[in-house]
Order: sequence, then structure tokens, then C-alpha cells
Amino acid sequence: MGNTAILAENLTKYYGKTRGINNLNLAVAEGDFFGFIGPNGAGKSTTIRTLLGLISPTSGNGKVLGMDIARHRKTILQRVGYLPSDTAFYSGMRVRDILKLSAELRKKDCRADAAELCERLQLDRDRKAEDLSFGNRKKVGIVCALQHDPELLILDEPTSGLDPLMQHEFFSILQERNRKGTTVFLSSHILSEIQRYCTRAAVIREGSIIASDSVEKLAKAGARRITLKGDLKREDLPGIRNWTEQEDTVSFLYNGDPNRLIRVLAGRDIRELTVAEPDLEEIVLHFYEKGGEQV
Repeated sequence: MGNTAILAENLTKYYGKTRGINNLNLAVAEGDFFGFIGPNGAGKSTTIRTLLGLISPTSGNGKVLGMDIARHRKTILQRVGYLPSDTAFYSGMRVRDILKLSAELRKKDCRADAAELCERLQLDRDRKAEDLSFGNRKKVGIVCALQHDPELLILDEPTSGLDPLMQHEFFSILQERNRKGTTVFLSSHILSEIQRYCTRAAVIREGSIIASDSVEKLAKAGARRITLKGDLKREDLPGIRNWTEQEDTVSFLYNGDPNRLIRVLAGRDIRELTVAEPDLEEIVLHFYEKGGEQV
């Protein structure tokens, strides 16, 4: 697996009695394009802020680029490109001034990279911070995170506010960086993004990791999407999920014994049958189910 870019061991953060994350364990290898999946409130942002030393853990340990998150926060922040889920800037400053300040905080000359990124993202550097739309504020945050060419990018819901064209360009930039060796850690609840661009991913639920593997294996997870036309009722086959029914067509997610499925279908009048791999979204919903009901 090589060196580890991000490591969390039993990382826990409580806000008083309110759970942020609980005994969270996570490992991201250097060079990964890693997806961090979970709905709002699952603990994605708390995990990221704790790993960056922006908030202190209640218990547990973490390392970023081999450095302890408690003892080496300053160095970690210098070497990481971080994009928070929401960005705020000093009013009165123009975009070019914000980018210059961000570069100077890292003691780097980033003018060439900043110019290229602004051009690709169609960002006007003469606009004032208070005149920026949410999407343009997000673009400024992206350039601040990428312009110093960090070895690790930690991006929290980076595409919210970007139009589809800019989303495509943004991911093109990330793929180029990743091919050159940059580790990308991408938090998102948009599962199509994770499936399209990430090689590995982890699913967080209620502050804990409930699955972590290659995106390919997560998407398979032993389940198949069955679609058929014929005489089949939901109660005929225990253990199915995501059942939908429209006229004479039914569709469901199945990860039980295939021989049992064949025996049940053999005793029914089946006119059409399709077996396919489900997409990642269905699988993640499956991970979030308890007793057949989503939580």
C-alpha cells in the first residue's frame, strides 16, 4: 500500500454531549484519489477539521503526511491544500489580493499557477469578495487550495455551487494533479462523483466508518440489480432491498444466495430478466439500511 497520507485511529470528537465522530478509523495511501461518502451530519467535516488540527479531538490519534495532527498542525497546514465546504473572505479585497495573501501565508510565489487556474475556472481576479456569487467564492477557494501545488488535497464538498461545465474542468484539474502524485481526499454526498473519479472510498455513518474499500468493490458489494417482467411478489424472496414496481415490471437489489433466486424464478412465469451491477448510490443506501428501512 506504500506510505500513508492520512491515518486516523479511534479518532473521536464530541461537542459536549453531541457526537461529532466516534472511534473513527481511516487510512488513505499516498497517491490515492479517495472518496469520503456520507450525508450531511454524518461527520465528514468534523473528521476533516480534526485531521487538520483545526479542532482538537476528544480522544484517539491521527497523522497527516506522517505527522501527528496535534503536534505538527502548522506544518500540516503548510503542506496541505484545504477547501472547506463553505468559503468566506475579507470584504473589500479583490480576488487577486485574496490569492496573493493565501500564497504569502505559505511563503510561496504562486502567480503562474494562480493565473492558469483562474483561466481554466473562468474566475475574474478583479472582482471584490463581497460581489462574488457562491459558485465564484467556491472557485476562489479552489485556487487557494491548489495554487501552491500541495502534496495532499483535502476537499470538503468541493463542487457545490459549480455549474456542470466548471465541475468537469475542476475534476480534470484534480485528475492531472493526481497523475503527478498528489493525493486527493474528496468529501462528497454526490455519489456519481465518487464513482466516476475516485479509486478508493470510505462510507461514514453517524460518526463512524462503516465501509472502506476500492470503489469497484464497494459498488459490487456482492449485490445485483434484478429487473424482470413476470409473476413475482416481494414476499416470494426474503432479503431483497430497494424494491420498485411499475405495471408488470419489478426491480430490486439482491445479495442473497443466487441458487435460491434461480429456484424461486424457475417456479414463476418470467417473461424478461436483466441482472446488472447496481451503481454506487444504491450500494451506499444499502449500507445505510437497518431492518429494511433507511436511517
